[in-house]
Amino acid sequence: MGGYVLLSVNHHLVLNSVINYSSLLFSITWGQVSGWWTPVCLLLGVLYAWLMYRQPVNLSGKIRYLLAVLRAIAVFLIAFLLVSPLIKTVTYQPQKPLVLIAQDNSSSITTFKPKSFDVSRFNKQLANLKNLLGSDYDIREFNFDRDLHTGLSTAYSGKQTNLSAAFKQLNEQFVNQNVGALILPTDGLYNQGADPQYEARNLKTSIYPIALGDTVPRRDLLIGNVNYNKTAFLGNDFIIEVLAEAYQSQGENMRLTVIENGQVLHTQTIAVNSQAFHKMVSVKLNADRKGVHQYQIKLAPVSNELSVQNNEETVYIEVLDARQKVLLVYNSPHPDVTVIKQLVEHNKNYELKAVLANNINTIKLSDYGLIILYQLTTGDNLALRNFAAQSKVPLWYVAGAQSDLNDFNEEQSTIRIIAGRTDVQEEFAVPVTGFSLFTLSDSTLSKLNKFPPLLAPFGNYGSAAGASVLLKQKIGSVSTTYPLLAFQEADGRRTAALTGEGLWRWNLAEYETYGNHAALEELFSQSIQYLTANANRQRFRVYPAKNVFDEGENILLNAELYNDALQLINTPDVNITLKNAATNKNYSFLFSRAGQSYQLNAGTLPAGTYTYSAASKLGRQTFNVKGQVTVKALNFESRQSAANHQLLYNLARQSGGQVLQPAQMGQLADLIRKNDNIKTIVYDDQQYTDLVDSKWIFVLILGLLSAEWFLRKREGEV
Repeated sequence: MGGYVLLSVNHHLVLNSVINYSSLLFSITWGQVSGWWTPVCLLLGVLYAWLMYRQPVNLSGKIRYLLAVLRAIAVFLIAFLLVSPLIKTVTYQPQKPLVLIAQDNSSSITTFKPKSFDVSRFNKQLANLKNLLGSDYDIREFNFDRDLHTGLSTAYSGKQTNLSAAFKQLNEQFVNQNVGALILPTDGLYNQGADPQYEARNLKTSIYPIALGDTVPRRDLLIGNVNYNKTAFLGNDFIIEVLAEAYQSQGENMRLTVIENGQVLHTQTIAVNSQAFHKMVSVKLNADRKGVHQYQIKLAPVSNELSVQNNEETVYIEVLDARQKVLLVYNSPHPDVTVIKQLVEHNKNYELKAVLANNINTIKLSDYGLIILYQLTTGDNLALRNFAAQSKVPLWYVAGAQSDLNDFNEEQSTIRIIAGRTDVQEEFAVPVTGFSLFTLSDSTLSKLNKFPPLLAPFGNYGSAAGASVLLKQKIGSVSTTYPLLAFQEADGRRTAALTGEGLWRWNLAEYETYGNHAALEELFSQSIQYLTANANRQRFRVYPAKNVFDEGENILLNAELYNDALQLINTPDVNITLKNAATNKNYSFLFSRAGQSYQLNAGTLPAGTYTYSAASKLGRQTFNVKGQVTVKALNFESRQSAANHQLLYNLARQSGGQVLQPAQMGQLADLIRKNDNIKTIVYDDQQYTDLVDSKWIFVLILGLLSAEWFLRKREGEV
């Protein structure tokens, strides 16, 4: 039982008024106490006043009744407070419908635009849409290419298009909000991510695509795709597969050439026998020298061709002398073993051999530069223990439910586990800020934070004084200082320790969420590169995170400097200059100190091949290192010239929206206003507080009693 006591309003008027502003309603409610105590409290106040003023002595009738009313109300309020009623506050808050504008900023919009399409005029119309819709809508503007960015753009410079990722990021940002419409100016072409129709279903809003680009096939030759392995081995032949396409060019001859350093390695003439021609051409080449090779694949242009930008593709292939061999030893089959093998061998620099501990005697251990011990130690096999002791081979220990923790602690000091029982517990990975042995990309660090937990032995964890911890443990929602993955260099050997099993969970989770294994592949590649890096005992080393970076990707480099005792130090400065081989332009940087080594994020650089020269001085000794890194130009946006408007019609149909042409931009505001599903929603927020906490009611009681006392004194009544 409750009643409105603080604000008396018409309920329907409040609901109508909240369209433009917030409103409040106050009411009394009872919680767990019955509302029938109200008349009891009122009766108590009346009875108290009657007993006090039923036989007045020196008071007139009117004064006596007035004093009785004051006393009755005061007693009623005091009794009412003892019942502990609650004040219910209802706040009505309107939320205007959100209208999201997600503009395609990829270069294909202007590269293959129809002749009638005025880019600057369209940009002005899109920017003016906010004014046309007015204050009844909350307009949010974005542009997208590979990622989603805030605000509109006039550059149309994106090198990749991931429409599915744009939908996903919008949904994450505006989940459970009043999203009324999504305006989507795009040509429907995407070259990254999954089919956007699946992710669009999660948006739960009307999509209004604005169909840009041209669906009419025009005369054009292009390289549709190139399939190749990024690595090859010295002296071997390798294949590059080129998808050659031609549109509206029947009867022409395509001339395909493959060039390296100005020398033609392959040439071929292909007859075009249809208006929509496709042919996969295999080109065999030989890896005749080590290093990164740049191959230019070209199609000679024909007359009246739509665009020649898509007639050329450049690929980079690294020729290796031999692969670094990695040995994975395990006691019993486990899904992690397969996952580790796949992750390691994704980097073609490494070849992994997985073997049961019982079969270790069949392996020539000296062939391997790193041994991964999965839930065992070298002490489990005499031959393995002797080889590890004599060769100082790097070791990577992985602990789990099957590990003998006493042997684990005795053999390595990188991570120690003190366990009183054999249970396991779930542990999430948390990247450590300031880890300095090597560099992981921001996207990898972000993904590691979101992966499911590994299963680790239950106990107390600690790490050696000289160990560098990359991942710490989070148990449930509690972040701990316990190490999960750490590295150490001691007595001439580099070691790593991972204290959890279940990497297959990470592998599945990353592919399910992101469609690739990029984070895990980078984690293993960088870890193995660090563990095996100092085998030749170079005093000064500089190495990039990878030899070929995509255009727009940050260039990451690492450096290590050793003193005469082969101890890692970073006291001297390390300078580096990157030189663009084509333009001769130099970019100079100073490495940052990180832990005991050096790191450099050189940011993004124009596409091309860069030679680098790094230098440092220790005492009287000067160290110099040279190398090469390549920034690969991305040509995805020019591989498709005909817009995919069918995708736009599918998105509009499944969401209840409508496809518009650029010439119909003026109709868009009216379409949104007429859509009955796009409207303001009113949310109510209910809060409960104890009436006894309200100061005003004590002021009222004090005022009633004071007024009664004053009137009694004035009338001469004590």
